[in-house]
Amino acid sequence: MASIFKRRKVKNEPYTIQYVDHYGKRKTCTGFTDKGLTEQLAAKLESEARLRSAGLISPEQDAYAEHGSVDITGHVSAFEASLSNNASSYSKLIMFRVRRIIEGCKFGALGAVIPDKVRIFLESLRDEEDLGNKTYNHYLQAFDTFLNWCVKSKRILSNPVSGLARLNNATDVRHQRRALTPVEIEKLVSTARKSQKSIQCQSPEQRARIYTVAYMTGLRKRELSGLSVGSFKLNSNPPTLTVEAVSSKHRKKDVLPLHADLVDKLRIWTKDLKQSDLLFPGLERKKLSVMIKKDLEAAGIEYETIDGIADFHAAGRHTYITQLILSGVSIPAAKELARHSDVNMTMRYTHIGMDDQAEALARLPRLVPPIEEAALHGRCIFGGAGGHLESSSDNVVGSLEDESPIKTKGNGVRCPLLSQTVKAEGTGIEPATPYGALHFQ
Repeated sequence: MASIFKRRKVKNEPYTIQYVDHYGKRKTCTGFTDKGLTEQLAAKLESEARLRSAGLISPEQDAYAEHGSVDITGHVSAFEASLSNNASSYSKLIMFRVRRIIEGCKFGALGAVIPDKVRIFLESLRDEEDLGNKTYNHYLQAFDTFLNWCVKSKRILSNPVSGLARLNNATDVRHQRRALTPVEIEKLVSTARKSQKSIQCQSPEQRARIYTVAYMTGLRKRELSGLSVGSFKLNSNPPTLTVEAVSSKHRKKDVLPLHADLVDKLRIWTKDLKQSDLLFPGLERKKLSVMIKKDLEAAGIEYETIDGIADFHAAGRHTYITQLILSGVSIPAAKELARHSDVNMTMRYTHIGMDDQAEALARLPRLVPPIEEAALHGRCIFGGAGGHLESSSDNVVGSLEDESPIKTKGNGVRCPLLSQTVKAEGTGIEPATPYGALHFQ
C-alpha cells in the first residue's frame, strides 16, 4: 500500500510518496503540495506496478513513456538523419518547417505535442506572414511526416496531429504578381521622393530608399527591417550586404554582393548613423501594401493589371529577379542571388512579358546564305513584276558595269552580282526568297 507524508511541516512543502514497484523494491518520489492530487498519483503508481507485475504493461509501453518525456530535439535530429537519402533541398525545407512548429509551439517533448497548439500556431503564422492555404498545408504535412516517422520508429503510439484538417486550396487563389519595368521603378522612387506627405509613418525620402534597396537587393520585408549600418561592408572588395539568420526566411546567414550604384547611395545614407542603427527602423510593423498602393497611384502606375498585382513583394523581389534574367544573368547565378533552394522557385519569380519575348526574338540571327553559296547554288533573275528577263537573249544577262556587290534592275529589285556576266539557268521552279527576285535552288 502506497503511503504519502511530508518530510517537513513547512508551508507549500510537497508530499512524498513511497510505494513498492513491480520488482518488489521500495520507491520514493515527490508528489504535489495538494494532498488529494498526491493520493491520486500514489494510487496510479501503485496500480501501474501491479499491472507490470501481472504482465499487462509491457516494457515496450514503458519505452514509449520514456521517449515521450525526453527532450524532443534528440528525436528531431534522428528524423533529420533519416532524410539523408532525399534531395538536400527537400530535407532542408522539411526540417525548417518542423523546427519552426516545435519552436513556435514550445514543445519540449513528444508527449507535449497537442494538436490544438499546432493549429493555433499555424493560423497565427498564416495571418502574420500572409501564408496561403497551400503553404499552411505544407507546414502541417511536414510536421505530420515527422510524427509518422516517430510512430514507425516506435517513439510514440500514434500521430497526435493526424486528425488536423487541411485547408482547401481552391478557396484561396493567391494573387498573381507582376514585375515592374525599370522605367516604372524609377518613376515610383521619384514620385515617392517628391511626395509632400508621410505614408505609414514613413517620410517621402525614407519610402524612396525602401523601394530602391528592395529593388536592388531583392530582400523581403522582414530582411529589410533587420538591416543595420553594420550589415553593410561598403569598403570590402566587392562591397557586401549581410542578412542575419534571425531575419532571413530560411534562417541562415547570407552574404550578398552590392550593386555599385547602391553602394554610392548607402555611403550618403549611412554617414551620420552608428553601426547599430537600423536603416529602416520599425519597418516590420508597417503595412507596405498600403504604402506602395498610394505611391503607385500618385505615379500613375496601375496596381493591378491583367498580368497581376504590383504589391511591395512584386515591386521589389519579383522585379529584381526578373531584371537579372532579362539583363543576361544566368539562371544558376540568379538562383544564388535570390537565395532560392532550386531554380524552379527562381523561375516562378521571373515574369517575361510579350514585349520581352519579342525583343529577345529580334536578337535571333537571320539566316542569310554567304555569297559563295549563292554563286554555287543560286541564280539571279532580273526583270519586271513577272520576274522574267527583259532581253532578247535567253542565256546571257549582259555586262554589268557597276562594280558594287549589289545591283538594282528593273522595278528596283536588288541582286548580288556573282560575276561580271551572269548566265541564266534553264527554266525551273523559282522559290520565293526574302529579296523577291533573288532565288536560290
